[in-house]
Amino acid sequence: MKKNMLNKTWNYFTTLLTVGLLIFAFLLVGVRFLGYTPYAIISGSMEPAYPVGSLVYVQKVDVEEIEVNTPITFVLNEDLVVATHRVVDIDKEAKLFKTKGDANNSVDGKPVHFNNVLGVVKYSLPYLGYLSVYLKSRKGLIVMISLIIVVVISTLIKIVIDDNKNEKQIN
Repeated sequence: MKKNMLNKTWNYFTTLLTVGLLIFAFLLVGVRFLGYTPYAIISGSMEPAYPVGSLVYVQKVDVEEIEVNTPITFVLNEDLVVATHRVVDIDKEAKLFKTKGDANNSVDGKPVHFNNVLGVVKYSLPYLGYLSVYLKSRKGLIVMISLIIVVVISTLIKIVIDDNKNEKQIN
């Protein structure tokens, strides 16, 4: 009776863990097949619309379609730092966007050239950005890989044990 309960509990646990990993993998990688690129919000400049730790999904668009008040994600500097701020003015002749973080008091000091725009924010998920940033770290990657290995090995062990039980019952 205890073994049966332990088996059921383990099955539920591994199923939930596997489904969770698949959902998370889709939210970080699979969405790219749908034309979205996820970026983590790591500063409070866009609060309350996009709180720190949110994951925003950015879709590439023709820059000519971008209007004032649209949140855009762009390359900020030569170090390829990425930022998300709202467009407050457009200079079509110079091909520049003036941007501002929602929580900032003033417009950004440097306008964004049309070529630096990665896309517009379409969706966001709160807190998922924390996990995204963690998993991109070495420690997070090791934890994720270890978790996957533990689930795969334990599932294989369970299959072998169940096969041995079935073989003994047949004989």
